[in-house]
Parts: sequence; structure tokens; C-alpha cells
Amino acid sequence: MAEAPGIITTAALHQMVVDDAVDTVLVCFPDLQGRLMGKRVTGRYFCDHVLEGTIEVCDYLLAVDVDMTPQPGYTFASWDTGYGDMSAVPDLATLRLVPWIPATALVICDLVAEGGTEPVEVSPRQILRRQLARAAAHGLTVNIGAELEFFLFRDTFEEARAAGYKGLRPHSDWIEDYHILQTTRDEYLIRQIRNGMDAAGVPVEFSKGEAGHGQHEINLVYAEALEMADRHAIYKNGAKEIAAANDRSLTFMAKWSMDDVGSSCHIHSSVWADGGATSLAEVEGDARALSPTVRSWLGGLVAASRELTWLFAPTVNSYKRFQPDSWAPTAIAWGDDNRTCGLRVVGHGAHRRVESRIPGADVNPYLAYAGVIAAGLHGIENELDPGPAFEGNAYEATDVPRIPSTLVEAIDLFDASAIARAAFGDDVHHHLLNTARQEWLASNRTVTDWELVRGFERL
Repeated sequence: MAEAPGIITTAALHQMVVDDAVDTVLVCFPDLQGRLMGKRVTGRYFCDHVLEGTIEVCDYLLAVDVDMTPQPGYTFASWDTGYGDMSAVPDLATLRLVPWIPATALVICDLVAEGGTEPVEVSPRQILRRQLARAAAHGLTVNIGAELEFFLFRDTFEEARAAGYKGLRPHSDWIEDYHILQTTRDEYLIRQIRNGMDAAGVPVEFSKGEAGHGQHEINLVYAEALEMADRHAIYKNGAKEIAAANDRSLTFMAKWSMDDVGSSCHIHSSVWADGGATSLAEVEGDARALSPTVRSWLGGLVAASRELTWLFAPTVNSYKRFQPDSWAPTAIAWGDDNRTCGLRVVGHGAHRRVESRIPGADVNPYLAYAGVIAAGLHGIENELDPGPAFEGNAYEATDVPRIPSTLVEAIDLFDASAIARAAFGDDVHHHLLNTARQEWLASNRTVTDWELVRGFERL
């Protein structure tokens, strides 16, 4: 693929810094929630000291929850280990401009042992790199396309928080799925996100209204999996920043309200040979057939998605999205262009691919993509066949496996998963499992509004 607009060379950055066109570089890496963490570095200091070196960050950043509270149970980092430093090494292929923030560039880093070169294996970017290395050992390149949905509100983030995230005003009073009239009313903001992403080296295919009140989907152009994960993280961060700059808020929660549909992150995966030049999906003379390699990849997703669900649904809230007749799946079955199935085969010829409809918009893309690849490789290595396509309404099926309905069920499956342990290794598996368990424990230390309404007076 041609280099995306917005991607810059180190020579170009040097000149921009000299010309005062760039005065700040965001030096970032993804945390366990998939958020961008890091530092704002002055342009001159970055060019002189960080560009060909490292910058140090605290290792507690891979052992905190969404509130930035250090969590117990990790062997990688804890109060007992003193929460030391890691070194963040810029991946200069990710160097790009951030057009919605003045005079700012961004680079994504890989994390290594402080002062050394050994990768931090529990860092999300490294977890994905390991799965891509496994694919490469089979001569495979994995391309990913992600379809992320979000809800847009007329309230600012500050107003939403002050209101306890209740009584918010969706940007549309009616469901705007594919509607042009309502999306024209939203275009002042959605256009900024589309064009901003394009200019930041995150190419966009299109935007559309979705099946909720104020819900939108902006589809990014597919790419090699690591590149796509980086784009995904930049997009989520940038969309929130652009919304905030317009006195609006948006959420990528999987289920922000039980009165509306959830927000998904459909993950389209395809496998290629010859360094990504040759699709392995094509079957000569039949544009809708699946090659043996792709059938095995799909077979792995059918076999492993249930026990790897935590990678696709990482929070307590994630499981509230899996409702019948809601566009979110409940069945781990595959269908040919069947949106009631958790796995849907779409496309034609070289672009025939598998869409996992299981992930919600709250996923960490590095972990979710790693899960898809681990499942697919399990299928290829064991020559699994997915069986015949499911036909009909998978919501009503009684003879197919079901997506876990709670975080507890997903934790138990992930804990017992031989596929996860083999794919990620014991240390990474433990780290991810502890992250899941701490999420569940945190939820049990919270009294919800639902409990108060039910029990305050009547129990």
C-alpha cells in the first residue's frame, strides 16, 4: 500500500522543528486498556535525544486499571518490585502529524527493559507482535479491518461527568442508520474526525449513521495488523479530542444504555502470502468459495472464540451488549453474509475475509487482534474445518455454542484455555488473566444505581 498522508520522515520532522512548524511530539504506547499513554516532548529535545534513543516511563502503567489505580496480583510490576522504569523505544515508522492539535507530531513506541533491548512481553504491542511472528513463521501476513461504533452527545465531557452520565442528550433524537439528513446535521463534527484521521495517516473509508440514537460508525481502511492496531488507538484517542474541542462528547462503551443498541468493533481478518502481496482467499472460478487455508483460519475462530472472549469483551459492561436481536451476536457460529452469527464471511475473490462480530468498541485493539490471530493460527496449525455455514437466525439456534454471558464465565474460560496459554505463554496469560480478575473484583466493590433503585426502600 502507498504511504498514508500524514506519515512523516525523521528528516521532515527535523525540518519542521527547525521551522517551528512542530514544537511538540507525543511519545506514546498503548496500555492494557488500549489507551495511549506517554509524554509530551519538546520537538528539539525529541530530535536530539529521543528519536534515536529512548524515554523512560513507569512500569506501573502496565499494572493499573482504567482509573489508574495500581492493581494487585501482577508478577511483572507491584509495590514489592518498587514500580521501576521501562524504556520506550520510538517506532519511527509510526511518526506522523496530529492535525487537530497545533504544531504536534506523534510516535508510538515499543517497550523494553529499562536501559536494555529485551521486549516487555506483557506490553500489548509486544503481545500482538508475538502473534504476528507466529503467523510469519507460517509464511503469512495478517491484514485487519476494524469497524468502530460510538455514540455522540451534545453534552461536553465535563457536563456528562457532572450529571453522572445520566440524562445525556444524544446528537440525534431518532435512529439514524444510513440516514443522510441526520448525518448532515452531525457532519460539522464527523467531517472533522474523518479528515483529521486521513491527515494523520489513519486512512478512512467512510462514515455512516448507525442503529442507535446519535450512533456513528467510521470505517478505517484495512492494513497489516500492527499498523491497524496503531491506527485504531490513534483514532479512538483523536475522536475524543476532536469531540472535546467542539464541546461535545462521545463514548466507545460497549453498552452505554440498555435502552439503546451497543457499540461494536467488528474485526475483519484476512491472510496473505508473499509478504502481503498474494491473497490466500481466492479460489479460482468461485468468488465466494473459501480456500483450505481460510477454511482452517475460520475453523480456528469457530473453535477458539468462546474461550478467548475476554480479549474481545474485556469489561463488566462488555457483556451487556450481547442481547438477542440487537445486532450484537450471541452465537459462536459462522454464516455466509449472515449478521445474526458471531462470525460472518464477507467479500469476494481476493478480499474474501472473516468478520468477527463479537468484539465491542471497548476492546484494546492490540489484544483483540492478537486473539483473532491466535484463534486463526490454532485452526491452521490443526487443520480445523469450520463445518457448514449456519443458515437462518442464529439468535434462535439451540445447537451452537454461545458467547459467554458474563465476565465471570469469560474469565473461567480464559483461565482454562490451553489455546491461550500456548499462544501467549504462561507469563502473558497470567498478566492478562489478572487484569480480567481485577476488573471483576472492582465491580463487586461498587453499589450500582440499579441496586439502589431495587433495594433502598423495598428490601
